[in-house]
Amino acid sequence: MATEDSTYLALSIPHERSSSRDLTELLVGFLAILAVLWLPSREQLVFGPLALLAPLVMVVSKRPSLNELGLGLRGMLRSFWILPAAVALTVLSVQVAQRVGTYHALYTPDFAHVGGYVLWTVYQQFLLQDYFMPRLTRLLTSDRAIALAAILFSVAHLPNLSLALVTLLWGAVSCWLFRRYRSLYVVGLAQGILGLCFAVCVPDVWHHHMRVGLGYWHYQAGPKG
Repeated sequence: MATEDSTYLALSIPHERSSSRDLTELLVGFLAILAVLWLPSREQLVFGPLALLAPLVMVVSKRPSLNELGLGLRGMLRSFWILPAAVALTVLSVQVAQRVGTYHALYTPDFAHVGGYVLWTVYQQFLLQDYFMPRLTRLLTSDRAIALAAILFSVAHLPNLSLALVTLLWGAVSCWLFRRYRSLYVVGLAQGILGLCFAVCVPDVWHHHMRVGLGYWHYQAGPKG
C-alpha cells in the first residue's frame, strides 16, 4: 500500500472486524441514504437525520484523531491551494456562462441558504471520506476504492443526470485529494464553491434547483424556467 494511503489504513485497522461487516455497513449505509432521498418530504424530515447521523456516530465511536478524520491543521494548510483554484475555476465558468447565456442567479441567494448548502457539502465529504472510503479501502485496492466511491457518490445524485455526471468526476477527484492531503475542510468547501458555480452556470431546468431523488421529479420551474 502506498505511503499516501497510510492514514486511510489508520482508520482502517480492524478491531476484530471482518470484511463481511465492512460490506454490510457499506450496503446498509448507502441504501439508507438512497431510501431517504426517495422518501416524500414529510418522511424525509423523520428518517433523514437518522440515516445521516448514524454514520457519524459509528465513525466517532472509534475515537479517531482529528488528523485521521481530516480535521487537522497540517492537512488544511498543505491543501489550501485547492480553494483559490476552485474560485478561479468558478470565475472562469461564470464568464463563459454569461457569454453563452446560461448564467442565472441562485434560486435562493440568501446567506442562510448558501451557508447551509456549504455545510451540507462538508458533511457529504465526511460521509464519503470518513465513512465509505475507509471501508472500501479495507475491501479493495486504493484505486478501485476511489473508483467505486465515485460511482456511489454519483448514483446518490440520480435521477439528476447532470449532477450525476459532475459528481462522478468530483467524487474521484475529491477522494484523491483527500487521500493526498487529508483535509475535510478544504475538499468540503471546494465542493461547496464548485456546487454553487454549477447551480448558476448550468440552466436550472437541467438540474432542478440541484435536487436529487424524489425531489427531482417534484421540481416545478419558475417563471423563467
